[in-house]
Amino acid sequence: MRILHTMLRVGDLDKSIAFYTEVLGMSLLRQKEYPKGEFTLAFLGYGPESENPALELTYNWGKDGYEVGTGFGHIAINVEDVYKAVEMARSKGAQVIREAGPMSAGTTIVGFLKDPDGYEIELLSKKF
Repeated sequence: MRILHTMLRVGDLDKSIAFYTEVLGMSLLRQKEYPKGEFTLAFLGYGPESENPALELTYNWGKDGYEVGTGFGHIAINVEDVYKAVEMARSKGAQVIREAGPMSAGTTIVGFLKDPDGYEIELLSKKF
């Protein structure tokens, strides 16, 4: 078994795809419209879905936003250098909500961004 994807509902599909591709370096893997259901799905990731988990963005036609909710935490993305990744994201217009630096309860370097729909993205340089 393995994780296939994580789904987020988004209010502006083009803006969200631009954030995940231009700011976070993902590739748009596939996209399909479902006219009968009035929604569009876009799958993004860092490699083929056959080998890597993907992020599914769901756009329900005519819905321009959602409440993030209190149960959702964040999406974590491993980067080489959190300081550089945060600065690069800022230069591309991303909202930085926590500057890069050591986490409060440890030494791991983290930084946080918000995507266009308010979902939090944690950047960390954890070695596995």
